[in-house]
Amino acid sequence: MKLSRQFTFFGSAIFCVVVFSLYLMLDHIDNGKSPNGERHPNSQLNILQDKIDHLERLLAENNEIIGNIRDSVINLKETVKDGKAYPERNISQGISELLPPAPVMLPIESEDCQFAERVYSKAADGVQMLDVYDLLSFDNPDGGVWKQGFDISYKENEWDNESLQVFVVPHSHNDPGWLKTFDDYYQDQTQHILNNMVVKLHEDNRRKMIWMEISYFSKWWESIDEQKRDAVKRLIENGQFEVATGGWVMPDEANSHYFGLIDQLIEGHQWLEKNLGVKPKTGLAVDPFGHSPTQAYLLKQAGMSNMLIQRIHYSIKKHFSLERTLEFFWRQNWDQDATTDILCHMMPFYSYDVPHTCGPDPKICCQFDFKRLPGGRISCPWRIPPQAITDSNVQERAQTLLDQYRKKSKLYRTKVLLVPLGDDFRYTDALEWDQQFENYQKLFDYMNSHPELHVKAQFGTISDYFDALRKNIGMDPVGSSVGELALPVISGDFFTYADRDDHYWSGYFTSRPFYKRLDRMLESYLRAAEILYSLTLANFQKYGKPSDYPTIDNYKLLTEARRNLGLFQHHDAIAGTGKDFVVVDYGTRLFHSILNVKRVIVSSAHWLVLKDKQTYSHDPSNPVLQMDDVQAAQDALPHKTVIKIHKKPRLVVVFNPIEQARRSVVTLYVNTHHVRVLDAFGHVVHAQVSAVWNDATHAATDVFQLSFIAQAPPLGLSVYQLIEGMEIRTETSKYMFLKDGRHISVSGLDNFRMSYQQDATSVEIENPHLKLSVSTATGLLERMRLKDDGSEHQVNVEFAWYGTTSNKDKSGAYLFLPDGDAKIYSSSQPAVIRVTKGPLFSEVTTTLTHVTHTLRLYNIQGVEGQSVEICNTVDIRGENNREIAMRITSDINSKNRFFTDLNGYQVQPRKTVAKLPLQANFYPMTSMVYLQDSSARLSLLTAQSLGTASLKSGQLEVIMDRRLNQDDNRGLGQGVLDNKITANSFRLLLEKRSSEETQKEESAPYSYASILSHMSFTYLNHPLISMASSPDSVDASFTFYNPLITSFPCDLHLVNLRAIQSKEEGGGPSEQAALILHRKGFDCGFSNRDTGLLCTTTRGKVKLEKLLTDLKVKSFTPVSLSLMHNTQESEAESQEINLKPMEIRTYRLELS
Repeated sequence: MKLSRQFTFFGSAIFCVVVFSLYLMLDHIDNGKSPNGERHPNSQLNILQDKIDHLERLLAENNEIIGNIRDSVINLKETVKDGKAYPERNISQGISELLPPAPVMLPIESEDCQFAERVYSKAADGVQMLDVYDLLSFDNPDGGVWKQGFDISYKENEWDNESLQVFVVPHSHNDPGWLKTFDDYYQDQTQHILNNMVVKLHEDNRRKMIWMEISYFSKWWESIDEQKRDAVKRLIENGQFEVATGGWVMPDEANSHYFGLIDQLIEGHQWLEKNLGVKPKTGLAVDPFGHSPTQAYLLKQAGMSNMLIQRIHYSIKKHFSLERTLEFFWRQNWDQDATTDILCHMMPFYSYDVPHTCGPDPKICCQFDFKRLPGGRISCPWRIPPQAITDSNVQERAQTLLDQYRKKSKLYRTKVLLVPLGDDFRYTDALEWDQQFENYQKLFDYMNSHPELHVKAQFGTISDYFDALRKNIGMDPVGSSVGELALPVISGDFFTYADRDDHYWSGYFTSRPFYKRLDRMLESYLRAAEILYSLTLANFQKYGKPSDYPTIDNYKLLTEARRNLGLFQHHDAIAGTGKDFVVVDYGTRLFHSILNVKRVIVSSAHWLVLKDKQTYSHDPSNPVLQMDDVQAAQDALPHKTVIKIHKKPRLVVVFNPIEQARRSVVTLYVNTHHVRVLDAFGHVVHAQVSAVWNDATHAATDVFQLSFIAQAPPLGLSVYQLIEGMEIRTETSKYMFLKDGRHISVSGLDNFRMSYQQDATSVEIENPHLKLSVSTATGLLERMRLKDDGSEHQVNVEFAWYGTTSNKDKSGAYLFLPDGDAKIYSSSQPAVIRVTKGPLFSEVTTTLTHVTHTLRLYNIQGVEGQSVEICNTVDIRGENNREIAMRITSDINSKNRFFTDLNGYQVQPRKTVAKLPLQANFYPMTSMVYLQDSSARLSLLTAQSLGTASLKSGQLEVIMDRRLNQDDNRGLGQGVLDNKITANSFRLLLEKRSSEETQKEESAPYSYASILSHMSFTYLNHPLISMASSPDSVDASFTFYNPLITSFPCDLHLVNLRAIQSKEEGGGPSEQAALILHRKGFDCGFSNRDTGLLCTTTRGKVKLEKLLTDLKVKSFTPVSLSLMHNTQESEAESQEINLKPMEIRTYRLELS
């Protein structure tokens, strides 16, 4: 006691001396402009007032320090008396109060750099889509009956030696929401299609049918009896009914992130495994608006051998038809070992409806769509109706149809022909089944009974077709070894799609951006919930399962969220191309699932952080932990909940959902600016208190923003305490407003220092890595300086408007048809520019009429400090036929090249093509877009999918929202006028390039992000998740939870740890989880200094057991991506993960 009294006395004495010295120093400080660019009022009175305030603050802090020292002594005594505060094991493993210091240079194995550094060599038989663009003139001459093609002729005797084999494949394209909601479509159409399918296929075993969307099929399956289910299984066994792809939906391939693509595929395949036992072999995508090689890769990894695509630029279809390359092996750009090839069939004509699938002449093909027989609800627009097939007309009709089949077959290299027979929501009533199947059977019977025609025509499934094709060219039934008649290899993607004229479908890359953001929020929360839930179940084996942990309820919530997220990957959902009320239906599903997965997160986190697991109790109406943000409705932005701080500590649990240990800034809202933050060991944590702004100039007086640097182990939970009281390490932000000669009335800043700047000197904010210069006129970024080497770059941010063309066809939900170049945005109200400076972050917020734009720099060593956070809150609800873009103009000499990602999985080099219209040069951006020259790369990382372009050298552009008054004549029947206030988040990353290999990469069709860029994207999309203990929860004792001994390798991403369904009834989980991993390709030609990361690279090899702290690996089986197939790999015995760069792999994992 005597020691602590002496310690207190000396502490006070030293502090008083320091205070007095500081006071004297204040006299010598120049009262003009401070070093950081602020101007203080010049009056002597203000200076005196400042000094008095400062002294009072220091004295209050002195008292607080004395109190802290006293508290610490008491705490120390308690700790010694009770033994250790935390189990020794955790402390010895490096997570005591701090993560270990990060190395200055990231330790990267040189071998791991070789993948990105390989010299590009094009396959001898390879076609690169970038080269095809160079080749084509993109003119659009009239091709005759095949308007976008050419005249096709043939010789009668061409099939004398080998007959034409025709597979007519009946299909019905069922959109899970578009002009009606999912449930309304099911009620009105889909259930009748499937009910009739069972009856009508049983009537004649030559009839066939394929189905794609498991979202609909599963709903129907729940409603039918066992007898009908058995009938369906018999049809599948007979080969009459086939499930193609088997995903939850037919997903959009432009805006979907690969997490969502995989998740909906697994959900469909898991349902099939449990209920039907079928394993799809062929992927089918007739309606997504452009096609991504990412989807081809995922289908291949899921064990599929074949795929079909349809919506591709008409000039590319024509070129592929002329070259007879419509069937090809689709290979990934980055694959030099031919391991990713999947056999792909491209449909040649305008659409997937009957008039555009039998052959080149839609006027004739329409006559063979027997739903359009006279007297029906739909007819042929060419005004020549179909005729029912009779003995008297069968010869003429069969020969007319065969002529179309033969012409179509001339576009392919084999004598095997695919003819789809269907359209949207076809075969709803029994009459249509009879019309199509009976008339076609008569035509087939005639053709097949006349050997001189040299044709064998039949109904088939899509796999019937591919099986015959493979047999015909001497290929094995599933692999991709090329047979006698070699098919070409194609690499690249099929964006941006145009179906006619200059009608480019680049509008949907941005349409309904509010919901594109909501999609990513659900993905992030769902992934976090899956991981915490799986870890909780695994830990039950160690501690015993609590009686009231909601295992089955939580699994049902997860399943519903997977399905709602899956539904939103549909190509009219995330694309933003549904009716207004359908969008509300999707939004409501996403919104409810976000609420539900948050319940899974808090109930699981609560159990994991409890020191005494026996004290766990689950009360859904009043959970012990509560999320720190809330969303009021499906179309509202989330806002922070206010945590009420008292003398008694409020606990905050922070979950790190990524596989890397991390230091990140956490921001909470609290009811007082007098707040101390302590870590779980009672150590004070540095914090910043800022104002919460009701609008640009009025701050709330009863709510404050509290920010602190949280440290969290990989996939782990940290615990912090918030206590009311003065604290020297909790500093308040300082505010400055740029006046520009006008009066600005600011209120609510009584607890903060505030000043005005009158002059035009640019404002600067900085951190250890970067220095930003912001224009005082616009409040927007002008220059970026890298402190590492002192290099400075022009990086100009501005906003711009696009209008829509005055032509008859105008922009709508799908199409972008601008009225020329964008016009620079100017705000109708003068910009309000607010500068915030503080120890943890500094920011400039510029409030314009339609955009509130914030540039933020985190004052943190590591990933978050290396890039600029950009937040744009956009509101264009009062506009007509306008689209708002953010444009970044830099001095990077990128020429006409830029790089966009595909589905967050890979990067595709792009060229801005002068011969194409402006709208053709926009591409989808799911995770990033970047520009580069020999010395630098500028990347914009995004938290939502949007359309992007680089229309000039050094320039990036992102469309943030679009409001369009009219329909664009693609079937939707409305414009886009349901805009919301939308928050778009980005990270802007400037990196020096150390390699000078520009010549090599000019021709390379691939490019890779740096490790820092990958990590920055991960941090942006998977922020730390904060949960506060409820104010009335009983004193629970929490400890941190640390499932991993060390971070994953830097290039290995945990895509998901997803509990797998039980085979038992009751809807619960099994004891296994799907561990999905992705080894990212990365470019080593960038600085790896000061990343703050605690990881290394390991050539893709990881011993799983060695990563885990407490858990043990009970079983570990490599499987195909969606768990359909077991793969014969040596990994199972060794329990070693071994991934090649870019590889995504799934393992069935059981932990105990």
